[in-house]
Amino acid sequence: MKITYENDITNLIAEDEWMMEVLQAAKTLNLPDWWICAGFVRSKIWDTIHNFKDRTPLTDIDVIYFDSSNTNEETEKTFEATLKRILPNVPWSVKNQSRMHVINNLSPYSSAVEGIANFPETVTALGVKLDEEDNVILTAPHGIKDLIHLKIKPTPRFLESPDLLEIYRERIYKKNWPSTWPLLETYY
Repeated sequence: MKITYENDITNLIAEDEWMMEVLQAAKTLNLPDWWICAGFVRSKIWDTIHNFKDRTPLTDIDVIYFDSSNTNEETEKTFEATLKRILPNVPWSVKNQSRMHVINNLSPYSSAVEGIANFPETVTALGVKLDEEDNVILTAPHGIKDLIHLKIKPTPRFLESPDLLEIYRERIYKKNWPSTWPLLETYY
């Protein structure tokens, strides 16, 4: 399948029974400004472009949300436990983006999408969720061009700071995505 537009991505996800089941489970939490992001979306696209028959295993499913009224990490763990009861074989990770800016010493975020925009790589800065009618909604603050052209690049925030750029480089080295998806090109 050729992936050119954002609706190609949302259609691909909507046709994937397992991904829809995961999205449905996350939706049941009724979290404010929620998304499933990063590898959940990225890996699906790269697997498709590489014509993989089997899904590449994910180390985690990143569910994010934004709630500045409760930044207690224990609340996130409670949400993870709820999701594990719904789909026990899924490696859930739930994070409130209203507190995640501190990890990279950034200014506080105003939304989950702003958190996504500040991920290290443009190909990771993606999220999907379901609307009220269970349509797949995609957010891609830096677009999908790098993703569909298999180019790993830092987001503008990580490109503008030497310290953040070093975090990006270390992360890319550790992830070693080209060993799984050999058509990828990495930019430093």
